[in-house]
Amino acid sequence: MLKSLLIENYALIEKLDISFDEGLTIITGETGAGKSILLGAMGLILGQRADTRVLLNKESKCIIEGVFDIGNLQMETLFQENELDYDTTTIFRREITPQGKSRAFINDTPVNLQLLKLFAERLIDIHSQHQSLLFANSAFRYELLDAWAGNTKTVSVYRKKYTSLQSTRQLLEKLREQEKQARAELDYFSFQFDELHKAALIPGELHEIEAELEILNNAGEIKFNLEKAGFILQDSPENVLSIVNELTGLFKPLEKFDQGYAAILGRLQSASIELKDIAQEVSVMKEDVSDDPGRAMELQSRFDLLQKLLHKHHAADIDELMAVRDDFKSKIDSFDTLEEQIANTEKELAAKEQELRLLAGEISQNRENAIPGLEKEITAILKELAIPNGQFVVQLQKKETMLSNGSDELNLLFSANLGSPLQELSKVASGGELSRLMLAVKSVISLKNLLPTIIFDEIDSGVSGEVALKMGTILEKISKNMQVISVTHLPQIAARGKKQYVVYKHIENQITKTFVKELSSRERVEEIARMLGGENPGPAVVQAAEELFDKQNINKN
Repeated sequence: MLKSLLIENYALIEKLDISFDEGLTIITGETGAGKSILLGAMGLILGQRADTRVLLNKESKCIIEGVFDIGNLQMETLFQENELDYDTTTIFRREITPQGKSRAFINDTPVNLQLLKLFAERLIDIHSQHQSLLFANSAFRYELLDAWAGNTKTVSVYRKKYTSLQSTRQLLEKLREQEKQARAELDYFSFQFDELHKAALIPGELHEIEAELEILNNAGEIKFNLEKAGFILQDSPENVLSIVNELTGLFKPLEKFDQGYAAILGRLQSASIELKDIAQEVSVMKEDVSDDPGRAMELQSRFDLLQKLLHKHHAADIDELMAVRDDFKSKIDSFDTLEEQIANTEKELAAKEQELRLLAGEISQNRENAIPGLEKEITAILKELAIPNGQFVVQLQKKETMLSNGSDELNLLFSANLGSPLQELSKVASGGELSRLMLAVKSVISLKNLLPTIIFDEIDSGVSGEVALKMGTILEKISKNMQVISVTHLPQIAARGKKQYVVYKHIENQITKTFVKELSSRERVEEIARMLGGENPGPAVVQAAEELFDKQNINKN
């Protein structure tokens, strides 16, 4: 419930601080006095956009502050989800600076307009005379029927699941597109992988091949040199080993004479052993060297293949080439994974569609069951509002396709006169009829609506007399279940209010300003008299105002 509204430096308002009570509050005033300014200011704390043109004093900031009692609205979770401090008395505030910057706060915590609007939608419904155009809005039609049918929570669950279903559909479409692209590339990846796989790559292999090829290609020279080395070492008449042995024999008898001779003998003996080992190893090497043209051709062919693959895949070595091979394998495997993902997503989508279809069926059945009661209730109120032959019909057609509101196509039809065919609302109803119809709609869903406050901005447009009295009765009836604030120009409705404010203009220091004043009982009679008979009502008009006020308020307070 809205407890108070503070307005500073907005349009023609310098400063206002208005308090509100439960029940029906009336706001009246002459045309142009600023009633729309009041609602415009309220719209700011409900998330509407604004600019510096709203500033009365261009050098000061504008402040709009609304205090709400939300103790019975179960909004704690919403506050927690948005990391806001919860208090049963919650303050919404907007500030617009002279520089054009706009700031919004909930309980002194800065929030963006989207979040401010999210909270405001749980608190107030502002209905203007132009809101009758909502009948042309398909979303409003569904909200109307679902509120009456008690479908609101179920539809909320449905929409979340519908959003999830749409996300799964988009994912499936994306996966299928990836599969299509992958399938086009699969043959290429498979060919490249097979070529590299068949190459049986071995790390470091290229260097080994190069080394062996170097030997094979120079086998004659190597073998000749090894044979000559073996000949010099041990096979020639004056071979190195025999010379070393002869030297060893010369120093053998001398070792006893001097330590130096003994040292040389030891070195000669060591040299003899080393040379024998070298001669033996050279002999083995000589046997290992083979002039094998077939092996050379085989290795050269392998070398050429590896070089070709390195060049083809822009790889620096065999390790990089193996990484390229593994990457192709990964892409091929990912195609199999993609097919598995698609299959799993298709199953998930089918399950979600089945679940959603069952939920849509439940919603549709609830709507169908609720339609007769809604039609009957609204038609009865229309009769009270001087449309005795009015017919209000809800047309529901089930569809195979599931949409954001379910699987129903919904139309609202209306006929104001006997014998007139039922047609869509926007095509058949006059302004006054639409106002009365919208009031009837708001009346029947007020019991179902979780909103604590509703504001009617001249919903009485186009009506008068007995119809105005009936409208006042209905507004008062709605106010038994929720806080109602009505901006009106009809005395019959004004007299119904529990509290009444008048909006007026006054010139101060050559500046026109808008003021709001709460009226006493006597002042209310005077205001009703003015509404009945103009600025200077005669005694008869004042008496009529007193009778109207007393009659409407006899059972109040």
